[in-house]
Amino acid sequence: MADKKTEVAGATAAKDAKTASQLIDVKITALADWRGEMLARIRNLIREADLDVIEEVKWRKPSNPAGVPVWSHAGIICTGEIYKDKVKLTFAKGALLDDPSGLFNSSLEGNIRRAIDIEKGVQIDETALKALIRAAVALNTNSR
Repeated sequence: MADKKTEVAGATAAKDAKTASQLIDVKITALADWRGEMLARIRNLIREADLDVIEEVKWRKPSNPAGVPVWSHAGIICTGEIYKDKVKLTFAKGALLDDPSGLFNSSLEGNIRRAIDIEKGVQIDETALKALIRAAVALNTNSR
């Protein structure tokens, strides 16, 4: 049987716990610059491309309590990493995806992953990104 102090601590932790979507909201708001705006735009495009997408936050640690936003559907589709000079959208199985628009511009030497580095002022081809998201979902769902 748990003591009163443990019960109170557990209740407080549950009350303070945020959903992954709420943690992503906090991350976007905390950025308060072009990176937050870009992450929000990418998030909206992912949600438009896949209505069944699941938002997660992984790799949380004391130096990065908000963690890394992750979008999944039958496996990881992509992550949204924030750096000082860019937003990096890493596709877990990007090397297996057709990229006719040439969005992938980073991690091209990897065997599995591919990424899109988006720097300040860069406009992303929204139609091509949605197609890439849908292709990643199809790959995940067909792999099962």
